[in-house]
Amino acid sequence: MILGIGIDLTEVDRYRFDERGRAWFARKIYTPYEMEYAYRKRYPAERLAGFFAAKEAARKAFGFAIPWREVGVIHLSSGKPTLTFTGKSATLMERVGARSVHLAITHTRESACAVVVLES
Repeated sequence: MILGIGIDLTEVDRYRFDERGRAWFARKIYTPYEMEYAYRKRYPAERLAGFFAAKEAARKAFGFAIPWREVGVIHLSSGKPTLTFTGKSATLMERVGARSVHLAITHTRESACAVVVLES
């Protein structure tokens, strides 16, 4: 049974940072894994936008705000993205009765979109 669905769309240009902006935004929003992953890639802003969209989509699927750095995007060995929860949010899936979370992220040079589905 589907417990929640969230979707978010964002503009990639908002995630092209200078050093100062990158450091501030990274401390506030992204996990160390997300930053390292994005900056290993050719177009990091596209990845950062996708990660932000995934966090927003997760908030919408759950129906309430989750602290930004307590929800993170990781990649399985297959390359498939998924969400991980840490800190006070580590038990979030159990608390809402979710058995699994599904994440899809796509991006172009101009925009990024993510969809999250919670399943019981």
